[in-house]
Amino acid sequence: MKIIVCGAGSVGRSIVSYLSRGNNDIIVIDKDSHKLDEISKEWDIQPVQGSASHPDILEKAGASTADMLIAATDCDEVNLTACQVAHTLFNVQKKIARVDSAAFLAPQWNMLYNEENIPVDLVISPDLEIGKAILEILKIPGMSEVLSFADKKVYLLAFRCPDNCPLIQTPLVHLEQLAPELDINIISIVRGGRSFIPKGKDIILPGDEIYFLVAADKIPDTIHDFGMERTPNEKIIIFGGNQISGYLASKLEKDDNIQSVRIIDEDEESAQNLADKLTDTVVIHGEMMSDVILTEAGIHSADAAIAITTHDKDNLLASLLAKKSGVASAISLVNSRSYDNLIDNVSDNILIDRSSVTISSMLQELRKAKLNNAYSLGRGFGEVWEIKVDADSLIAGRPVSETGLPKTSMIAALFRDGELIFPSSEDHIEAGDLLIVFVSTKDIRKVEHLLN
Repeated sequence: MKIIVCGAGSVGRSIVSYLSRGNNDIIVIDKDSHKLDEISKEWDIQPVQGSASHPDILEKAGASTADMLIAATDCDEVNLTACQVAHTLFNVQKKIARVDSAAFLAPQWNMLYNEENIPVDLVISPDLEIGKAILEILKIPGMSEVLSFADKKVYLLAFRCPDNCPLIQTPLVHLEQLAPELDINIISIVRGGRSFIPKGKDIILPGDEIYFLVAADKIPDTIHDFGMERTPNEKIIIFGGNQISGYLASKLEKDDNIQSVRIIDEDEESAQNLADKLTDTVVIHGEMMSDVILTEAGIHSADAAIAITTHDKDNLLASLLAKKSGVASAISLVNSRSYDNLIDNVSDNILIDRSSVTISSMLQELRKAKLNNAYSLGRGFGEVWEIKVDADSLIAGRPVSETGLPKTSMIAALFRDGELIFPSSEDHIEAGDLLIVFVSTKDIRKVEHLLN
């Protein structure tokens, strides 16, 4: 697939880092030659310097033969114009625009985005998607990923297995004996940086990252069985003043379960802007790493600390300081995949990968299969798709064992007549079933064909 990515900033880089794993021809447009040099050193892309909204630059980038344009610069107007030019002059079939301004995102202006007005197939706001992901994690303390399927009737949860987990060293086939009420399907275990689909004889070890599907009403029992009960997140500290922190604070202010929200921002102007917009949030202007500022923010009594600046090192350091101060839950935004190798050395800190969150908001447009919902998992080792089986589907009427899925992917669950089923190899797939499928990164093209 030939894809033009407009913008080589943090959002554009996160998109390129993901797309480069597939068999894609990627062209990146940016005004900044330094950014283009940096992104060219890291990935195999074709750099084009100039404004993404200018017809001559899009022509130079080969827009007339492009399959998709993703406009992800820092300017909403440039992104929307780039989509308009790509549509009108070059007939680019799929157009995705990053839009950050609340004015463009307001529901009453949805009619803007169509072929007659502004021809955008999908509007994404990465910062808002990151904020939504963090809010979901805050609701279930101890979980590192919280993803919903089937209208929030089914969840994919992930956590790092603690040393005191009562189910450690137990073969998965024997879990039901130790925890009779446990009704989950473990789709992946990440151990030593490697992901694998566990079999019945595999055991759970301390430090494992466990990804599993569970019905929404079974979540409390499951957390209890794994020994993952945590105190509720009621007192929140946020490091960094930006659109993400503003969105988070505005939502947390309306949550009756939240006692206090405090934001520490080193930039005086952005701190003042946040203070003017928020009502019950305390905004503190000062050095994030200062003991005085941290004490003023109440770090020693906080339940959760969220570090979401644009600098990964600052986010990781702030989270480590929070953990050292006794904060139970520390969340760090990671803007660059180069920090993935640190995940095994940051204790039980939760890392939010900008790349995975951004791509998750785009997967339904990127994949050829008609998906109801889709997520890229945080470590980048796979995706989870929700798809409805049509009568003419290649797998309709077949048992799971004969669907042709590669061994490194799996049909993890099916939702039929309101019932969640974790299928065995002999269970048949029926037309109308809602499938939840774990797809290994290397299997994406083959699974797309099977489910298309």
